[in-house]
Amino acid sequence: MLIFIILLVIFPWFLISLICIFARQHFDITMKILSIEDLEKIRESAKSALCLREVSNKVVAEKSCGLACGTKHLQILICGGTGCKASSSHLIAENLKKCISDAGIIDKVDVITTGCFGFCEKGPIVKIIPDNTFYIQVTLEDVEEIVKEHIIAGKRIERLLYVDPKTEKSVSDSKHMDFYRKQKRIALRNCGFIDPENIEEYIARYGYSALADCLLKRKSADVIDIIKKSGLRGRGGGGFPTGIKWELTNHQKADVKYVVCNADEGDPGAFMDRSIMEGDPHSIVEAMTICGYSIGASQGLVYIRAEYPLAVRRLQVAIKQAREYGFLGEHILGTNFGFDINIRYGAGAFVCGEETALIHSMEGKRGEPTLKPPFPAESGYKGKPTNVNNVETFANIPIIINKGAKWFASIGSEKSKGTKVFALAGKINNVGLIEVPMGTTLREVIYEIGGGIKDGKKFKAVQTGGPSGGCLTEKHLDTPIDFDNLIKVGSMMGSGGMIVMDEDDCMVSVARFYLDFTVGESCGKCTPCRIGNKRLLEILNKITQGNGTEKDIQTLQTLGKVIKDTALCGLGQTSPNPVLSTLDNFYDEYLEHVYDKKCRAKQCKSLLTYHINPELCIGCHLCAKKCPADAIVGTPRKPHTILPEKCIKCGMCMSHCKFKAISVC
Repeated sequence: MLIFIILLVIFPWFLISLICIFARQHFDITMKILSIEDLEKIRESAKSALCLREVSNKVVAEKSCGLACGTKHLQILICGGTGCKASSSHLIAENLKKCISDAGIIDKVDVITTGCFGFCEKGPIVKIIPDNTFYIQVTLEDVEEIVKEHIIAGKRIERLLYVDPKTEKSVSDSKHMDFYRKQKRIALRNCGFIDPENIEEYIARYGYSALADCLLKRKSADVIDIIKKSGLRGRGGGGFPTGIKWELTNHQKADVKYVVCNADEGDPGAFMDRSIMEGDPHSIVEAMTICGYSIGASQGLVYIRAEYPLAVRRLQVAIKQAREYGFLGEHILGTNFGFDINIRYGAGAFVCGEETALIHSMEGKRGEPTLKPPFPAESGYKGKPTNVNNVETFANIPIIINKGAKWFASIGSEKSKGTKVFALAGKINNVGLIEVPMGTTLREVIYEIGGGIKDGKKFKAVQTGGPSGGCLTEKHLDTPIDFDNLIKVGSMMGSGGMIVMDEDDCMVSVARFYLDFTVGESCGKCTPCRIGNKRLLEILNKITQGNGTEKDIQTLQTLGKVIKDTALCGLGQTSPNPVLSTLDNFYDEYLEHVYDKKCRAKQCKSLLTYHINPELCIGCHLCAKKCPADAIVGTPRKPHTILPEKCIKCGMCMSHCKFKAISVC
């Protein structure tokens, strides 16, 4: 009887175990990958899903594809990045699936949500494969037409195609667009191409091959040597050689070491790292694991701002999938190496982009930088050796291992190898995310990839490096973009923000804007940054309000240089750059503000004067009715007058005048 009871208890568990083993073997349920052979099997099985996309990337389709034209299978790729999602791309994807299901062609058409395509100015973007038709600014109302006309009937929808502003002709294939023509996508290689939440699509693109190669064929010193020979420099702003940083951490003796991914992207107008995490999160997981193997670390931490919910979610999915497939955890790929990754959230402090401030924030302390040495490689998170690299730096690692150091070093300039991702924004026609080889000139980026200045206006300046960078002018347009050249001309690479300005921008006001941001983001630990930058901001406010003196301009120069030389961290040391660069390149504008009390760009409100032209004013009294300060006087049907002492310069009168009788100077 006892034996019967024991069998009754044990047998169901034994049966379940047998079923699980059978299911794993016969129904392709997720299993731990233990060898390169296992990896190859998954790659081969997943290749078919990407085959159509791979071919369409290389071949230009002569005509559109559709089921009526004999096309057997189509794929619809839709941008699932934050920008397009804000314009309802996720709802467009749902509606596409519904329309396809209603048409009874669900087995012939796949709808795939990808990461960012890069051409953010024209989102939401929908791409049809295999003819590579690139539809822009798609709305929910366009979904039914796309399915009926293109997917089923095989006819392109002309009104949704990109129109080249030079030729004024429709362009259906993104390979023929100037925006993409000069780009070389390495860090962004999978963004806009694979489903970021499908690990097998990543594996099909040789994902985790670099990790397998390192763990099964190379010693940690050999991996570091590859990174050193590649010439890869940190993409977070400092440009420190990545291989040397890894080597320094590797040489430290400690029971525990850490790998930290800096995903705290705080520059205004920057979205490079966010897009990589949203579009290719597995590349970060793989790179961090390779770094862990190289330096002898078993724990990885991603420090990411909580304002990036989509990036966080996709990173969580990638980490979970990597654990399930055996790329994270104990005995990775059947070796004795173990590594895991956890996420730490930041509150969006710009100063936490500095590695020591970031580490303190992860430890639950105030996000304040500390004097170096010791460097994090010696004493970082919890006092242990820690390697910190940013997202874009890590995104380059797997492909460098796969293609070799020599391949990567052949791209770029002499001292800056590879490519750089930039968030191109501001007064430019083609706003978006771009990746170009180091050494590409500013002119090529702004006028060829960026499509020139909006509304045909005159280029005035470009701010590279975010709040830490400088404003460069027309004379700098032929400067090759790399770490050293940008520093030579008074700016810096930074993490990759690039904001273009036109003739309507006041450079004094621009300097004030960036400094206002820096003052608000300063941790306040060191006096030069806490007090010095406040004094700079006070002087700039004084100048833009029409109360500045020539001595104020001299003080800006002197104090700015002192702050650069004495501040504790990179934030403080680079914060005067926008002020100093605008003083160097737009000194005449500062003089106009001080002596003439004039702002040529008409941006500084205190320096504006509104005037009614009596020859154009018919006395309709509309401006007087709209004026919130009762600053306009006059009788009906006779020219009116603005009282300067009462005018608050809100511009309401000018915006409502139907006869263009009001001007500002």
